[in-house]
Order: sequence, then C-alpha cells, then structure tokens
Amino acid sequence: MTETTFKLNNDVEIPEMGIGTFMMSVDDAEQAVVDALKDGYRLIDTANAYMNETGVGRGIKRSGVARSEVFLSSKLWPTVYTDKNAVDDTLKRLDTDYIDLMFLHQPAGDYLAGYRQLEKAYKEGKIKAIGISNFQGEKLQNLLAHAEIKPQVIQAEAHPYFTEDEIRKNLKPFGTRLMAWYPLGHGDKDLINEPLFAELGKKYGKSSAQVILRWHTQMGFIVIPGSTNPEHIKDNHNIFDFNLTKDEMKQIENIKKNIRYYNPSVANEEKYATMELDFKSEK
Repeated sequence: MTETTFKLNNDVEIPEMGIGTFMMSVDDAEQAVVDALKDGYRLIDTANAYMNETGVGRGIKRSGVARSEVFLSSKLWPTVYTDKNAVDDTLKRLDTDYIDLMFLHQPAGDYLAGYRQLEKAYKEGKIKAIGISNFQGEKLQNLLAHAEIKPQVIQAEAHPYFTEDEIRKNLKPFGTRLMAWYPLGHGDKDLINEPLFAELGKKYGKSSAQVILRWHTQMGFIVIPGSTNPEHIKDNHNIFDFNLTKDEMKQIENIKKNIRYYNPSVANEEKYATMELDFKSEK
C-alpha cells in the first residue's frame, strides 16, 4: 500500500501528506526538504512569513527530485496582499516558475485584494490552485461571496480533539479540501497519550502519532506534520501500510473535545495586517 492523492475541485492532484516547515530556519528547512523528498514525500508547505522559502527552493533542487514531481505550497502574508509583485517575488525566493498551491495566510488586511491577486496568478498559470488559511465565520463568508474561483484548499487547525466541523460544512458545497496544521494537537501529551491510540498502535505496530496521522488521511484531510529530525520525518510518512476500520474511526470520533490550540482573534488579525516581513534577512 502506498500513498495516494486527493483530487481538488479543479481536478489538480495533491498528495495526502506533506512536510510543514513552520518555525524552521532557512538551513533547517532546506535539509528537512531534502530528507522528506528522499523518504517519499512529494508535498512541501512553506509561507512568506516562515522566512525560509529560499531554503525550501534550495532543498528541492538539492534533492534531485524533478520539480514536476513535487507539490509545492506557500502563502502570501497580509502586508503584501495589495503588492502586485507579491506572487512573482515568492516565485523568485522559491526559485521556481510556478507554485502548485498558494494561500492567503490570514484573514487580515485587504484580503479581497489578496484573493483577486491569487485569481489573476491562477489564470496566468503561475499557481495551479488557490487556498485560504485560518479563515472562518463572517470573513470566510465574505470571501466566498466575492470569489470568482472558489478556493481549492483551506488550511486550518485540525486533529482528533478538533475537527473543524463548521468550516468543513460551509465549504462542502464548493469541494474545498482541508489541509490540517497542528495535526498532532501541538504536541499535547493528553492527545498523544489517549489510550485508544496506544491500543490501535499496538494492533498495527505503529506509534500513537502514526495512528493519528493515518486518521487524518482517512478523514480526507491533507496533513503536513513538521519536523527537522530525519527519523521523525521518515516515521511520519510511514503510515500507508495499514487502514483503520470504520469502527476504529468511529471510536476516534468519540474522543473529540472541541479543544483548539490556536484561537484567532481580532487583535491578532490587526497585528498581522501591519506586520511587515524583512525578506532581505532571508538568505
């Protein structure tokens, strides 16, 4: 059994699992990408705000894996939503001719202008799919009402304690796929140490983390755990040789607690709208 892909609402194929590069330095991101691609990953996720896009681009080239075989996603930061060169600048940092999936990173600033910029880049072939990240409630509804091209992916916090039910319900009519960050509950030991995951891990010869990551893909979520540890990177991807049963998926559903580890706020959105990024420091 090997990893398969999900089909997005525009028929683009995306791997079920990738590696996230949040909070990685340029050099760490480069090496993590090399290690991940060596271990069979084909999805790499980064962002303007991670300040490591140059490292991600170098890692892809160092890996020897053809660019056409790598699904690359990045995110525009709110302060560049109105910058007509923002997509091209991102392409330059990643040293690539196109990006497979580009998100608006936060529902802050002039996000409608940012979305129009993504739609323009999509029509020009510079990006192959459009995503939104951390949108919810009124701002999500406003964006959907104004979007000529409905988003292919939403990136949001999701794990067995919190499954983004409301957002998934709102986006289901558009076929928008969820990409999960904090897939292991931000390292919450209570989640990782749930007896059910230990029991299932023993049955399948897997760790609790591997059981949770497999749950994600069987839920239909794209999942992007991040790590700079080569062993963890390899283990995280080693989840495609078993399937949880319908009954086991139901048991996992029963531990949902609606606990989330990141709580979007107006204060944060106001901060993001003005927080400039120093791209010159990214080397």
